[in-house]
Amino acid sequence: MLSIFCIITAPLIVYPLVRLGQRVRKTTRRSQEALQALSHISAEGFTGQRIVKAFGAEQRESERFAKAGHQLFRTNMKVTAALSILPPLMELLGGFAMAGALWYGSREIANGDLTIGELTSFIATLFLMYGPAKKLSRVNANLQQAIAASERIFEMLDTHSEVAEKPNAPDLARFSDTIVFRDVTFGYDEGRRILRGVNMTVAAGQMIAIVGRSGAGKTTMVNLLPRFYDVTGGCIEVDGVDIRDVSLASLRRQIGIVTQETVLFDDTVASNIAYGAPGASQGDIEAAARAANAHDFIQGLASGYQTVIGERGQRLSGGQRQRLAIARALLRNAPILVLDEATSALDAESELLVQEALTNLMMNRTSFVIAHRLSTIRRADAIIVLERGRIVEVGRHDELLARPSGAYAALYQMQLLEGRKPERRMVPS
Repeated sequence: MLSIFCIITAPLIVYPLVRLGQRVRKTTRRSQEALQALSHISAEGFTGQRIVKAFGAEQRESERFAKAGHQLFRTNMKVTAALSILPPLMELLGGFAMAGALWYGSREIANGDLTIGELTSFIATLFLMYGPAKKLSRVNANLQQAIAASERIFEMLDTHSEVAEKPNAPDLARFSDTIVFRDVTFGYDEGRRILRGVNMTVAAGQMIAIVGRSGAGKTTMVNLLPRFYDVTGGCIEVDGVDIRDVSLASLRRQIGIVTQETVLFDDTVASNIAYGAPGASQGDIEAAARAANAHDFIQGLASGYQTVIGERGQRLSGGQRQRLAIARALLRNAPILVLDEATSALDAESELLVQEALTNLMMNRTSFVIAHRLSTIRRADAIIVLERGRIVEVGRHDELLARPSGAYAALYQMQLLEGRKPERRMVPS
């Protein structure tokens, strides 16, 4: 009967421990989120320290950090408080349980249903069980903290940012004929389309320029080709094969990319150029650098091609980083080339040399060129003008300019007017 009494009252003891464990988990998760916010603010402050200094925002950043630190402190104190409640709570619940057992046992002894020896044996056994039960409460608290941490980890692991590849998908044969966008529709979010009914056919060896205002969908369009995203409607075919039916590795092997935001690694110049072709010889690396007008400045570095360029290439200028990215794409020798504002960070002289090199090297490649400066795409085989995700004009430079009311002519005139604006003269005070 004493055992039944203890088993019945056990849930009353377990319930507050479970509730407290849930509180520990919730506050631990908030603590980790607060730590994330603090780390984010710190990283922003360090990486953007020049801007912070230039705008005299040191005090503001210091206050942001202090506020985030105080939030982390308060959250951690809540975690500590929840953990600190456990030992005295267990002592209190154990005391009540012991008092209940003594009260019930004394009644049974008075009624003659229980002897003092039997009660003593039971109380001794209860004491032996109390120690492990108390340790289990601490284990539960540690488990709740671990669960809160693992939830955040698995949220990241379970996020499938990569597009799905079909099981046993075959490799794509080397591109040789046409790339077809067939009624392509795409949107990052449901109900909000970036591209609408895009149709075009690109023959091998053509240079296709894609122009339009900011937000028209130019970069999104070329990002669909290497399947960084999957189309939400229609399809893209390479040599008559839907790119969703082939392996990602074989598709991306055939595409060289130079993005608007140059991405380099904390390694040597040679390793960065050969990133897409790890087995390239030194001669091949130098040839690609010469073609991208990068060889001369590389030779001027402390260790030449073995110079370590720092994180994200911070030891190089913007134009130098862009030329290394172009050399990397050229060395890959892919049949399809995507240039997303590839010359945006070059000065006029370097841009001219790189454009000449790219013109020669793109003769045997199919190239997609995104450019805001329309003067750089005059020799394109076809210019595609995008507006609000739709193709509104297709043609060569001269053909499109011959349409005075067309979208391309309007963009071109806008750039001409911008270039002719007189500079304001500074008047000394």
